[in-house]
Amino acid sequence: MGGSASPYGNVVLITGGNSGIGRATAEAFAARGFTVYAASRTPRPAVETFPGGGSIHPLVMDVTSDDSVVQAVATAVVAEAGPIGILVHSAGIGISGAAVDMPIEAAHEQLETNYFGVLRVNSAVIPGMMRAGRGLVVIVSSVAAFFPIPFQSHYASSKAALEVYGRSLAMEVASHGIRVALVQPGDTKTEFTAHRRSANVPSSPFYEVCETSVAKMKHDEETGRSPAVAARRIVALATSARPPSRNVVGADYQALLLASRLLPVRLIDRVLRGMYMKPRAGDVG
Repeated sequence: MGGSASPYGNVVLITGGNSGIGRATAEAFAARGFTVYAASRTPRPAVETFPGGGSIHPLVMDVTSDDSVVQAVATAVVAEAGPIGILVHSAGIGISGAAVDMPIEAAHEQLETNYFGVLRVNSAVIPGMMRAGRGLVVIVSSVAAFFPIPFQSHYASSKAALEVYGRSLAMEVASHGIRVALVQPGDTKTEFTAHRRSANVPSSPFYEVCETSVAKMKHDEETGRSPAVAARRIVALATSARPPSRNVVGADYQALLLASRLLPVRLIDRVLRGMYMKPRAGDVG
């Protein structure tokens, strides 16, 4: 598939494009002939070219900075002498810890990157898409948006916020030829696991159970899917004039999501607690 096979053009901007799902997606697009701008705070040093004419261009961008986002998007638009046709939001951070112990600054930091970062980049890119009358915005969310995980409450909240925002945005921009798709990966083997920070407090009554819970999540991620799986789904969306708005990655997670719609919330939460927390005497379901 060449870049021309996409109804949105062949210019792609990916945030968080230096690692994980973002990097895998950049490679997948470039291998199919797209021109990719891989944005991150510390991008790779040189342009990479691929057989068939695809390329990955490093782009410095801090999604928490208005000036950085505006400058980076302008650089890409000037280089291409035209608007970005496909935008993939893959930048994100995680800070684990008990909900009641999480410093407000850490909660703000997660939302600033995972949620407000998406808004900043969209504000810089979507007007150009509107002028062109076409565009695709892909937001990498998470199954955590549907399944709140203990000691990841603020990360999960940021992803849940993206779900509602993305659906609202899709309704607003559809008449301008712009489509919005949310992609929800589950456990994925990426650098995100090693980069997750901890706000766990040794003096907290939650300390030990939090450590155990995060260790379980770390194991699940390190033995999870390759980021290439999510990347393939994202690239496939770029060939569709009407991409699905929700794209849960993996038949197992699709089945879990279906089950969550049919079963009581109390039961789903009990299952999640059993997965990530050791039961204690006196606990009630």
